[in-house]
Amino acid sequence: MEKKGLKSVFSARNICYFAVLLALVVVLQIWGGMIQIAGLSLSFVLVPIVLGGILLGWGAGAALGFVFGLITLIYGVTGAEPFTATLFAGSPVMTALICLVKGTAAGIVSALLYRLIAPKNRLVAAICAAVSAPIVNTGLFIVGCLMISGTIGANFTESGTMSEIVYFLFIGCAGWNFLIEFAINLVLAPAIHRVTLIVEREVGIKYAKNKAEKGNDPSAPQTGS
Repeated sequence: MEKKGLKSVFSARNICYFAVLLALVVVLQIWGGMIQIAGLSLSFVLVPIVLGGILLGWGAGAALGFVFGLITLIYGVTGAEPFTATLFAGSPVMTALICLVKGTAAGIVSALLYRLIAPKNRLVAAICAAVSAPIVNTGLFIVGCLMISGTIGANFTESGTMSEIVYFLFIGCAGWNFLIEFAINLVLAPAIHRVTLIVEREVGIKYAKNKAEKGNDPSAPQTGS
């Protein structure tokens, strides 16, 4: 969106949008695991994070991602999620950082990536923003876990060798989750694009104005939607 003052950023409409997306993040993170196909949990929680970053800016994406990570951390601290609970028992500070940073970064990167590509093609921008979120989220999770490889090796592998730890993280732990999150975000990217266009028509933002101006100028180069 175009640059706005604080009064515009914290308008009633934007606060309402953020509240709805925040509620979606909380609901999808807490109860999203109940949505399963063939025994695999389908995670949709990154979708409202991406949408928030696109519609409200990287700050909103970061806040939504932080809440996503905070819920994960709370699950670990309380023992509701066994894997995170085990990591927290062995490396509490790093586990907290992993949970909070990966979601926050996913929201920031997806928002900035959309802003970078949107002036050229908003559909491509929406797709890139959508798929970047699971890549950043999972990538930082793996990097963080490698930094506490001793905890991983002692609790989730037989001999604790680095090869076993890497195999566990990429195949046994993050592999299927990443593929599912990536596929969901990729499939829903056109829907994210459509929602963005609807909101743009309602509030009017920089990209829509530019397109309208170019439409009135036959000599202006046209960009994709």
